[in-house]
Amino acid sequence: MIRDVAKTRLGTTPGQIDRSSMQRYLSITANVEGEDLGRAARQIQAALAAAGAPPRGVRVQVRGQVAPMKEMFRSLAVGLSLSVVVILVLLTGYFQSLRLGLVSIGSIPGVVSGVATGLWLTGTTLNIESFMGAIMCVGVSVANSVLLATFMLENWRQGSTLADAAVQGAQDRLRPILMTAIAMLLGAMPMALAWEKGSEMTAPLGIAIISGLLVSTFATLLIAPPLFSILLRGVPRASPSLDPDDPQSRHYDASAANADAPRPPSSQRLSSPDRSPPGVTPRFSGD
Repeated sequence: MIRDVAKTRLGTTPGQIDRSSMQRYLSITANVEGEDLGRAARQIQAALAAAGAPPRGVRVQVRGQVAPMKEMFRSLAVGLSLSVVVILVLLTGYFQSLRLGLVSIGSIPGVVSGVATGLWLTGTTLNIESFMGAIMCVGVSVANSVLLATFMLENWRQGSTLADAAVQGAQDRLRPILMTAIAMLLGAMPMALAWEKGSEMTAPLGIAIISGLLVSTFATLLIAPPLFSILLRGVPRASPSLDPDDPQSRHYDASAANADAPRPPSSQRLSSPDRSPPGVTPRFSGD
């Protein structure tokens, strides 16, 4: 009989023991309902902080989709920051001026603030779709700013003052910038409204594009011209280029440019009786 060799009593025991690399672990899982993963991750961190330090020999590790989500957003943020730096370096080399490069990327803060405001007003979270929309808005706004800076620079080097060159450049690029912005806004409107079934996943992309373009367009037209006038104050009009063949460069060599110019054929350089100076009778010597 069992009672002769042992005592029986009710108790509890684990139904399953999990091990990883010979280390025993216990999984605590939960379903997220009515909450996004980012807020759920913050609530988990708050609960772990409230529970205090774990006992000796015990460590807590958050697994599942939280770690990939954090890594993804970290990579996207680093990529966006590096892209802005690379754009600044390329524009500095293109304009041969750091100040004009800063003017060209001056609309990027408008994109970030516009996207953040649009997501906050609509109650949309920051996810992959909204991040992609922000990157698209950065590309469009920088392209508009580069063209605007080019027109303002040309007007200024032609003799206009900084203020007049900035105003004239903004007037020249007003219609193309508005056409580009309106076309993208109309294209992203159905996506943001999410009328079709299953389109809620791409709605953050449309919301980010619309809100980012609205703010960045006004930033390009209203902030870039004053920024151009402020940053280029006291800068000489001559081009900083070191190319001696550039007519706008202070190192331009006119004699070398004329020497390298193609000369007319010898038949055209010979004088003829019809081209003799007035009052001079051409004479021809015969054999």
